[in-house]
Amino acid sequence: MTKQHLLKNSWRTAIHAAVLSLVGVLTSCVTVGPDYDEQKATAVPNQPDGWYAALPHGGKLENLNNWWSQFDDPLLIELIDAAQGQSNTIAEGALRIAQARALLVTTQAAALPVVNGEASYSRGTTMLGGPIVLGTTSQAQVQLNWEIDLFGGLRRSNEAAQARLTAEVANWNAARISVAADVANYYTNYRTCEALEILAISDANSRQETARLTNQLTLTGFQSPANASLAQASAAEGASRAVAQKTECDLIIKAVVSITGMAEPDLRRKLATHRAQLPRPANIAISQLPAQVLSQRPDVAAAELQLVATNADIGVRIADRLPRLALTGNIGPINFSYSDGVINGSSWTIGPSLNVPIFDAGRRYANEQSAWVAYQTAVTKYRNQVRTAIREVEEALVRLESMRARETDAELASDGYHQALKAAEEKYKFGLSSVLDLEETRRLSFNADNILAGVRRDHVNAWIALYRAVGGGWNSNDFNQPASAFPSSAQNPKDSQP
Repeated sequence: MTKQHLLKNSWRTAIHAAVLSLVGVLTSCVTVGPDYDEQKATAVPNQPDGWYAALPHGGKLENLNNWWSQFDDPLLIELIDAAQGQSNTIAEGALRIAQARALLVTTQAAALPVVNGEASYSRGTTMLGGPIVLGTTSQAQVQLNWEIDLFGGLRRSNEAAQARLTAEVANWNAARISVAADVANYYTNYRTCEALEILAISDANSRQETARLTNQLTLTGFQSPANASLAQASAAEGASRAVAQKTECDLIIKAVVSITGMAEPDLRRKLATHRAQLPRPANIAISQLPAQVLSQRPDVAAAELQLVATNADIGVRIADRLPRLALTGNIGPINFSYSDGVINGSSWTIGPSLNVPIFDAGRRYANEQSAWVAYQTAVTKYRNQVRTAIREVEEALVRLESMRARETDAELASDGYHQALKAAEEKYKFGLSSVLDLEETRRLSFNADNILAGVRRDHVNAWIALYRAVGGGWNSNDFNQPASAFPSSAQNPKDSQP
């Protein structure tokens, strides 16, 4: 190799090294757009420093992770698992995760070189030094196109895609918590419905017995026909109420079948055990401040991640208004064959290309302003989500305190009316009271029993509402996700948290 060739190659190597060094410098020095400020973005005006409602005690928020198992009701856990496997909401959440993952892969790939292969074959005339000859040209090339992230727009796009992926995972967890709470409410309502049905049947039987006794007393002249008619009407009313209550229970079963996907005969067989027994929820202690409790709500976390994403979108739109730099090149052999011989060679090119926006009628500027508006909208939604979360916790706490006091009073009322009804029945048997007095006492006793059953149901449902309100055991470090939502080549969001 001649000295001239060596000098030429050394200059070529130096140029390549300079180009690569320049690319490295350009891709690491500038990132346009505002950096996400968590403290400023998540500040909620007038957020309380403490809870105003009375706080329950006897448990811990950490115990929420196995809260359902503390109910000591395996059927409830089975129903929750079945519903989560059948829920369209959860399935849609899993699909949104897969979609967000694909978008993240796309944005990550945009920052990497794109290499394509191309081959061509053509026949035609070519001038070789003077004469025009007919020949065949064949060529193969490897082409490179690499957009240099000159102002960090691609990095901002990747930041936004990562935040949206993690937000979808949080939304999926929120859906799981919501479905579990919904199933628990259905289950509690059904067990209460069974209790009310038992009360209605017992009341109907009692009214029927009173009607039978009144009819006998009427035949012997100790009661008037009007009283017999009244007793028969009361018995019919009780029987109708029992049928109506059974219908309500059947409707709840239909709803449970729909949400769990279980076969109705199997569900009824399983529900036959522990008839009319309400599950006993474990206590939840709320000792943390509102801001700390809200960190355990996946919907609040998802709302904040949308803040991160929309904040990064601003940088993407700002970068769109600035020049774009790309490195392009190709290399490959070329062959020309004609009647007198074959010419072989190779060709390569490499160099930067610059795209400078000049006029777009304000489109890019409008896109940037739209990104700022989207960020402010996300801030508003986040604040609303936080306020809603605080309200839901406070409401659940208020209901719990109310149910605790009401259940004690309802038990006293039910016991008192039971004793009064027994006394009224004895007095009526011996002709010491009228059928009107008996029916009035029966009505009061039946209403008291129904109120007690409803209060006990509401008490359990208040615990379930608190479970839902404090995030159901989820926390910001726990991004559980459906494995089936990701292709085998997809990256796990837990491996790339922002």
